[in-house]
Amino acid sequence: MLPWLTESSADRFSDVRDTSLAKLVRDDMLGLILKGVLLPGQRINEPDVASRLGVSRVPVREALRELESSGLVVARKHSGVFVRQLAEPEIRDLYQMRALLDGYAGQQVALRSPADNKALLATLDDAIAAMMAAANTPDVQRYYGENLRFHWAIIESAGNQSLTDTYRGIVQKLHLSRLKNLAHDIGMQASITEHLEIVQAVRAGDPGRCNTLLSAHVMGAHSRLLAPVPVPVPVPVPK
Repeated sequence: MLPWLTESSADRFSDVRDTSLAKLVRDDMLGLILKGVLLPGQRINEPDVASRLGVSRVPVREALRELESSGLVVARKHSGVFVRQLAEPEIRDLYQMRALLDGYAGQQVALRSPADNKALLATLDDAIAAMMAAANTPDVQRYYGENLRFHWAIIESAGNQSLTDTYRGIVQKLHLSRLKNLAHDIGMQASITEHLEIVQAVRAGDPGRCNTLLSAHVMGAHSRLLAPVPVPVPVPVPK
């Protein structure tokens, strides 16, 4: 679902050579969190992780400390380690930061030449086509994945590694707040219209408009996240 998320399996742990064992454990647990296998608020059982991966509890503890420093899990004294549940003020702050980064990245890619943006625009067009197909199904999870692919392509194309790393951390944390909403329509049609406008601004080489559109789009996504999920009204059965 996340563009940078790679598949992992216990088989990878049989050959660690130049890779830290704790890093492999971290990547495995990160994948389970971001795929929703480990849900916000759920306790992570160290012995179970160690047994499943065939490692001692030492690299598991080290991996959990890394995940805690990245803000994805929280350690509670005498209780254990749990997948984080984000409070609304933190979610709001993260969306504001993401809006700034998306806007800046869009501004930077719009400054590039049409030749440099050829591959990027092909990726953006492909992601939008996939989002349209997902919206027509509807398949919210597929739509969400393609939406992330769209934004990640712009972020990577900005050519700023610090921005890329910061953005990845923000989106990983925001993903925790999205897991419970993936079964519902998240304003897909309105969002697709906004994506089309962003692509037009990139294609036109308009950095100011790219910045404005992307920032507004991200904050609009936050507003849609806060909107109450409509409750279906039962249709009376004729007697």
